[in-house]
Amino acid sequence: MSQTPGETTERTTERTATASLTPPDAERLRRWRMVLGADSADSTERALTGQDAAMDGALDALYGGGAGKKPNGRGTGARSAGLGASAPSVARWLGDIRTYFPSSVVQVMQRDAIDRLGLSALLLEPEMLEAVEPDVHLVGTLLSLNKAMPETTKETARAVVRKVVEDLERRLESRTRATLTGALDRSARISRPRHRDIDWDRTIRANLKNYLTLPAPDAATAAAGETGTAGATGATGTVVPERLIGYGRSSRSAKKDIVLCIDQSGSMAASVVYASVFGAVLASMRTLSTRLVVFDTAVVDLTDQLDDPVDVLFGTQLGGGTDINRALAYCQSRITRPADTVVVLISDLYEGGIRDEMLKRVAAMKASGVQFVTLLALSDEGAPAYDHEHAAALGALGAPAFACTPDLFPDVMAAAIEKRPLPIPDKEHQP
Repeated sequence: MSQTPGETTERTTERTATASLTPPDAERLRRWRMVLGADSADSTERALTGQDAAMDGALDALYGGGAGKKPNGRGTGARSAGLGASAPSVARWLGDIRTYFPSSVVQVMQRDAIDRLGLSALLLEPEMLEAVEPDVHLVGTLLSLNKAMPETTKETARAVVRKVVEDLERRLESRTRATLTGALDRSARISRPRHRDIDWDRTIRANLKNYLTLPAPDAATAAAGETGTAGATGATGTVVPERLIGYGRSSRSAKKDIVLCIDQSGSMAASVVYASVFGAVLASMRTLSTRLVVFDTAVVDLTDQLDDPVDVLFGTQLGGGTDINRALAYCQSRITRPADTVVVLISDLYEGGIRDEMLKRVAAMKASGVQFVTLLALSDEGAPAYDHEHAAALGALGAPAFACTPDLFPDVMAAAIEKRPLPIPDKEHQP
């Protein structure tokens, strides 16, 4: 297209102005060009080179296509960006973003690529799985594809899932053990211990108010050499142990029964991953008897697989309906020691079963002495979507429903074990 003399002069003036920018202004313009994308190239008059150009290309392939881009690479609009359905091009793109961006950003971009460009099917190819950055959300996607996954891909998928699970176990296990062991130890304190079972540190601190100062020995006693430990002129003191505190003797039987009841609907994917890892950690503690139950419209008891959380995850089936009442009926039938049982329901509470029966079961369990905890989500995400009416009804029964991050979960469990008020993290998440 030909340009008028006026247009040519205007563009020349813009280029001259851009070239004369100071370094801070040039850097600011460069950043705006990266933020605004390729469409801003004409307006900013900023050409990207080297790594900037490569980063811009990776971003434009994902976000430049807009809503007009279809997963098969044929856009409905004028834009031509996108990854298409070519496995080699996707593999190269995955390698590029891992080169140019930190891991946390890579995980977000992978998630967006799956959602925006329909790349879930490509995750069924082993080559794709080897190129992705493993994270909790990717595991959730793989679990949802589990039934459609060919045998050639399953081993690679299990390796990806195992990497995420092992990382979560390293991050969460030590604090979970320390927090819950402390809770169980405190619950086992006794006030009339045998001599060898006395906890001297706690006993002394508990009886400091009974500290007595003894008078100093007189001169005659001092001359005879019968001085106290503080010398001839010093006074001595002692703590009178009015109350003894001791350790409870270890028992081969579990002190508490934990039941994790997990909604495996598609929206709960991250919660299923975290809950499975926590279930494996809790099951490894001899002072706890842990049962793990997953449900949609059917109920599956995965307790016998808790020694391997990867097996637990591949035993789940994300998606489908929800029957909380049926799941709670199963959990209730397995409770033998109500006063020593903690039931943790992890669900968004969108009930497809009988609502009134569900609430009656929760009320009956609490009346029998069961500690009942309702988590709307067990994940690092923000405020979850959930059924507010059901959450309010549970709250009225004394079982407040709230979202919980993985880091807070040990404190929630410790409070439930000790029958203390639950450490609800954010009041606005309460119904």
